[in-house]
Amino acid sequence: MNASDASKLPARLPRSQSFFGIHFDFHATPQDGELGHHPIGPALDRLLRRIRPDYVQCDGKGHPGWSSYPTRVGYPVPGMRGNPLKTWRQVTAKHGVSLYMHFSGVYDIEAIKRNPAWARVSEKGRRDPKNTSVFGPYVDAHLLPQLRELREIHGVDGYWLDGECWAADRDYGRKVLREFRRRTGIQNVPRQPGDPYYFEFSEFCREGFRQYVRHYLEEIHRQCPGVEVTSNWIFSSFMPERVSAPVDFLSGDYNPIDSVNSARWEGRCLMHQGKPWDLMAWSFGSVAPDSCRTTKPVAQLQREAACVVSLGGGFQMYFNQRRDGTIREQHLGLMEQVAQFCRERQAICHRAESVPQVALLYSTPALYRSLKRLFAPWHGEVEGILGTLLALLNNHFHVDVLGEHHLAGRMQDFPLIVIPEWGFLEEPFRRELLSYVRQGGKLLVIGSKAVPLFSKELGIRVQSEAEKKSRWLEKDGKLAGLAGAGLAFTAGRGARIWARWHESDDLKSPSHPAAVTRKLGRGEIAGLALDFGARYRFQKTAQAREIFGALVQHLFPNPAVKVEGSHDVDVMVMKKEGRLLINLLNVSGPHDNRDCYTFDEVAPLGPLTLKIQVAARPRRIRLQPEGRRLSFQWKQGTATVVVPRLDIHAVLEIG
Repeated sequence: MNASDASKLPARLPRSQSFFGIHFDFHATPQDGELGHHPIGPALDRLLRRIRPDYVQCDGKGHPGWSSYPTRVGYPVPGMRGNPLKTWRQVTAKHGVSLYMHFSGVYDIEAIKRNPAWARVSEKGRRDPKNTSVFGPYVDAHLLPQLRELREIHGVDGYWLDGECWAADRDYGRKVLREFRRRTGIQNVPRQPGDPYYFEFSEFCREGFRQYVRHYLEEIHRQCPGVEVTSNWIFSSFMPERVSAPVDFLSGDYNPIDSVNSARWEGRCLMHQGKPWDLMAWSFGSVAPDSCRTTKPVAQLQREAACVVSLGGGFQMYFNQRRDGTIREQHLGLMEQVAQFCRERQAICHRAESVPQVALLYSTPALYRSLKRLFAPWHGEVEGILGTLLALLNNHFHVDVLGEHHLAGRMQDFPLIVIPEWGFLEEPFRRELLSYVRQGGKLLVIGSKAVPLFSKELGIRVQSEAEKKSRWLEKDGKLAGLAGAGLAFTAGRGARIWARWHESDDLKSPSHPAAVTRKLGRGEIAGLALDFGARYRFQKTAQAREIFGALVQHLFPNPAVKVEGSHDVDVMVMKKEGRLLINLLNVSGPHDNRDCYTFDEVAPLGPLTLKIQVAARPRRIRLQPEGRRLSFQWKQGTATVVVPRLDIHAVLEIG
C-alpha cells in the first residue's frame, strides 16, 4: 500500500478511543501448514461491513512462538503461502478499522527451544520450557525486533501482548540472583514460601517484570510513533497496583466459564486505573482440558457485554480462526446482534464514571504477600474479596473495588469501606482508615485474619487461633450455615454484639459472638469474625445474603438506590456529562454453574421498584436505551419509580 493509496483511506479510531472490537487468534504451530492457502479477504470484508467494529485483533504469534505471517526476525509457520497479514491490513484499512496483533510476550516456547539461555530458571535450577526471563536478552534480541517489523513492514496499529504478567514468575537465573544479592545484601536466596526474605525476592522479581514492560513500551513508542500497546492483564486484578508503565490501554480476557462473575469482578478492578480499558469475552464455553467447545448464544454474550459496558468499559469478543487462518462466517449473525446491543448503549455507558458508595479494599500489600505466583491470583487468594463483592451486589449495593493507591487521601468520599479477609495492612493505611472512621466514616472488617488487625478499636479480645469448622450464623432467628474459619472472641466495653453463631442448625444450640459494632469518634466500625466471603463465593444461601445485607444496611442505611422486586439485580450508580445513570443488570440464571457451558435464555425480571436519592425533583426519568419516559413520585429527596420489566440491562437516566 503506497502513500497515495493510504491517504485516500478512511481514518481509523485509536484504540484508546475505541469501544467495540473483535478478537481472533489460533496460536499457530508448525502443523498449520495450510496457513494462507485459502483466501481471507472476502469473509473479512463481509464481517467488517456487517459488524463495523472499531478494531480487530488477529493472530500474530501465540504461546508456541510461531508467527502466522512472513517474518525475517521470527519463526514463520513452515508451508505458509503468501502473506495473510497483508490481507488483514488491506481490508481493515479499507473499512477504517484499526488492526491489532495478538502477540505472545513472556510465554514463547519456540524462542526458548532455539535459545535456551533466554529461559526463566525455576527454584530447582531448571530452565522453564515455556516462559522467558524478563531479566534476559529476549526482549531486545527477539520481541522488539518482531514488534518493529510488524509496524514498519506490515503497518499494524498496535499490539495486545499476551502471556505476560500471568506467565512471569520468580527467576533463579545466576545473573538474577547475583543482582538480587548486590542490591539487597541478602545472601541466602529464598526458594519457597516461608523462607526468610521470600517476599523481598518476590518483589525484586515483580520489579523486574515492570522494568521489562517499561523498556519495550518506551522503545516501541520511540521507534514506531502512533502505535498503541497493552500487556494483557497488566494493572488489573492480576496486578492490582498503581499504573507505572506507559501502556496505552488496559485489557484482559476474562474466564470463559462463570463469566458473569468474572466480568463483574474484573471490570471493577480496571475502571479506576485512569486508563482506557476493555474486557474480552470468550465466545465459547469450555473448561480445560476439555476441547469440545460450544459457541455461546446471543443472550449469554449480550449479558457478558452488559457486565462490562455498565461499568464504563469497552467490550470485545474472542473467536478462533481456523487452522488455515480463515474466519468462520457462521458466527456473523451472533456478532451482529451482540454488536448492536453494545452500540445501543455506547453513548450512555462508555466512559461513564462511578458515584462513590461502597469501597471494597483490594489490598496490594496483602495480596503480594500471599500469591503463589508473581501476579496471577489463581490459587484461591482472592476468594474472600470475590465472595464479599457478590454478597454486596446481591444486596443491591453499588461497589467500587479499590486499592490502597485509590483510597489513600480520599476515603471521605465513601460512606462505607469494607476490608474483606485481608490478613495484612500497612500501618499508615490502617491509621488512615481509623481516622476516616473517627471523622464520621463507616468501616466493616470481615474475616478471621482481618478482624484481629482492629481488635482494639472493635473492643474485642480474641481468645484463640482461627478454627475451621461448620457453624451457623444467626441474626433475628435466621440461621445461615457457614463452613470455614472463624474466631472465638469476647466483647468488651462499647462493643455491641450484632450477630452470633451457633454450633448446630438449632437456635437452642450453644452460641458465641460472631459480629460486633462499636462507635468510634463520629463514625462506626463493625467486625464479622468469620471468613464469610470465601464461603459465599461458592456456597450462597439466601439466609447468609440477608444477614450480611442487614449488617451493611445498618452501617449504610441510605444508599443512592434501593431496589425491591428481586435480588438478581446488580445496581451500578454512574454519572456522565452531568447525568445520573442507574444501571440495572439482570444476573439471574445458571451463569455461575461451572457445569453449564452455554444457555440461551435470561429470564426477565420485574416489576422492580426503585427508590433513588436525588436532591431536587428530577425533570424526567428515562429508561435507556429505548428512551422511554417513566412516571415517578418524588418526596423529600427520594424519587420512586417502577421498572416494569428488566430483560438483560437497562439504564435509568435521571435528568
